[in-house]
Amino acid sequence: MQNRTASGRPEAGEFAAYAQGDLDQVPGDDAIAALEAAEAETLALLEPLDGATADHRYAPDKWTVRQILGHLIDDERIFVYRALCVARGDTQPLPGFDENDYVDGGDFDQRPWADLLAEYRVVRRATVAFFQSLSPEAWQRRGTVNGYSASPRGLAFHIAGHELHHLRVLRERYGLG
Repeated sequence: MQNRTASGRPEAGEFAAYAQGDLDQVPGDDAIAALEAAEAETLALLEPLDGATADHRYAPDKWTVRQILGHLIDDERIFVYRALCVARGDTQPLPGFDENDYVDGGDFDQRPWADLLAEYRVVRRATVAFFQSLSPEAWQRRGTVNGYSASPRGLAFHIAGHELHHLRVLRERYGLG
């Protein structure tokens, strides 16, 4: 998209303090470029997998690769919804969510691997389209999310950093890539 407004890098107070380490791993100062780069890295790692590999978990109490991808999809949808609310000036505090409950309710291990990959792509395209639409003012609006102050750019960088975190886990603990 032409003439889009670059987000700039979020500052402390625009995202959850617990996410600082993940955000530190996101290069640059453009959330959209970071999301597109993370997408390319995710697809390069996950597209070659077959269903059996997607069912792998490195320990009995850990998520399967399918569940991790499903979690990334759910998390992205939730964080984009939060960014939408904040960008539009909604002042209502937004609730948190329990990621384990969402994975348990997602039935990701029952889904074909190709379908999960396709859903990931569609969700990312919608995410990028939304963030491309934001004005400079909208990128920096503030709202309350799960008890902390957040901006759309902080939430966008959180999506990218969270994804990069899970890619590291998939490489280091699941032996992928």
